Amino acid sequence: MKLRDEIETILRGWHAYEADRGSGDVIDFDCAPTSATIEPATSRLAVYERLVDLRARAVEAGAGRLTTRLTADLAYLGALMGEHAPLDDYVRATQGCAAAGWGDDYVTHRGDQARRAFDALGVGWGSETLRELRAVEGPIEAGEAPDAIRQAAADFETAVRQATGSRAPFNLTIETAEVDAYWAYWLDGSGDDVRLRLNLRRANFTEVAARQFALHEVLGHGLQSASWTARAAAQEVPWVRLMSVHAPQQVLLEGLAQALPLFVASDDELLVARTKFDHYNQLVRAELHLALNQGVGITELAEHARSRMPWTTEAAIADLLTDRGANPQLRSYLWAYPAGIDWFANLADADKAPRKAVLQAAYRDPLTPADLAALWPAGPAIGGQDA
Repeated sequence: MKLRDEIETILRGWHAYEADRGSGDVIDFDCAPTSATIEPATSRLAVYERLVDLRARAVEAGAGRLTTRLTADLAYLGALMGEHAPLDDYVRATQGCAAAGWGDDYVTHRGDQARRAFDALGVGWGSETLRELRAVEGPIEAGEAPDAIRQAAADFETAVRQATGSRAPFNLTIETAEVDAYWAYWLDGSGDDVRLRLNLRRANFTEVAARQFALHEVLGHGLQSASWTARAAAQEVPWVRLMSVHAPQQVLLEGLAQALPLFVASDDELLVARTKFDHYNQLVRAELHLALNQGVGITELAEHARSRMPWTTEAAIADLLTDRGANPQLRSYLWAYPAGIDWFANLADADKAPRKAVLQAAYRDPLTPADLAALWPAGPAIGGQDA
């Protein structure tokens, strides 16, 4: 059995073990679906020890991609068993980039860009921003959202395929759920079957949101993962074919999905404004992520959140801090959002050649931050300007 396949077998067993415990998923998208019966692992420690052995073999074989993935798996599994590594060490091991953060002036600059975009739409900057933005974006009923997202995906599909070069097929299922979790939309799947879940407790449905999440979830995550599946089916690939949010392809996934409107819908004023706003919000969340893990107190963190994001509720601030401090998965994974959107927003302003090279490579392979940097050496450091 090939080393890659041994790794996948262990990861599938770990996933089954966590599922039996009612814990979070280990595998979020399976690019090599199998009908074989999966035997759950016997314990987290047993999985950890097998991964240590496999990583040593990957290092000896010079299998860099496998080594990188196993490093992430070990760091995340160690965190599940109680390790609490310094944030930068943990993020480097899992997401593959630094947790350096962005300077105050840069965050403010991105906020000013979003504010100017909102000024043009007649949306203010304060406690009523989200209410005013929702009114401008065209509210729709929750029951209308699945059809609106499907239609938006169909409208944008040709443009995304032209930009990325993907010809992979995919089948979309949309479901609704009501769960107390940070996410409003979530996509997972297997092969060319992708499932989009809408969290009715969190999601705000507008015409712009339908366009945004058609790009983010369906044509970003869905088509991208289906494209990796098609490549893995056509030829041997040197990477683990099981995608996990604690692994270093996530900066690519979340970064490009958030910034995709800047590449394929730059004439959509409302959608671009929303993207600039999200970019700013992610940078502020990164400030809080770093400060929390540096020991800053809750009162000071809450005041910073209110000053930077006056539209944010107290409940949202509390959830934001909880996710980034207490949850081993989210302490890693949520860093992919600011790190990713900032790099890809800068790429959107770059010359045509690096934009084309990155987007087409991104739909062929699950690129790590190191891969992205190699494709655009002139780009900013991923994970912060001081990285």
